Amino acid sequence: MKSRLLPNPALTVLLALLWLLLSNALSVGHLVLGLFLGWAIPLLVQGFLLDLPKVRRPLKLCLFLLKVFYDIVVANVHVAKLVLGSRDQLRPAFVEVPMAIEHPFVLAVLTSIISLTPGTVSAALRPGHKTLLIHALDAPDADALVAEVKSRYETPLLEIFECSLT
Repeated sequence: MKSRLLPNPALTVLLALLWLLLSNALSVGHLVLGLFLGWAIPLLVQGFLLDLPKVRRPLKLCLFLLKVFYDIVVANVHVAKLVLGSRDQLRPAFVEVPMAIEHPFVLAVLTSIISLTPGTVSAALRPGHKTLLIHALDAPDADALVAEVKSRYETPLLEIFECSLT
């Protein structure tokens, strides 16, 4: 339920709760200030906020998040082995991944996941948002990296969010 005076009720409540947590005091004054900030901040930045797509499959989203956390842990161990090992074993590369995702928020989620996973960084998104440039610390097979990004991250995101099907 959005209105012009309360553009994002969920964000208002979240910001008010966040203020109460940050202030570490529960009083009427802090509650009023938290609610004011929760109302004013979304009102002032509403032109900068992206429209969030609806989640089509919430259970799949939860399982996907678990998979991403697992991948981050495994990648940390792999990068630690690479860093502590011989530099001759490193095969860094820039790899271009064609994108089927078109929604800006879902693209941001994908690029964030890639950058959060140690050993890979989203380096650029080509104009038209059809190609993502990824730098990998160790990429012996560029085609395998492209297939992994598409199957482990892009395909589930296309299934999870409503707006992502092309």
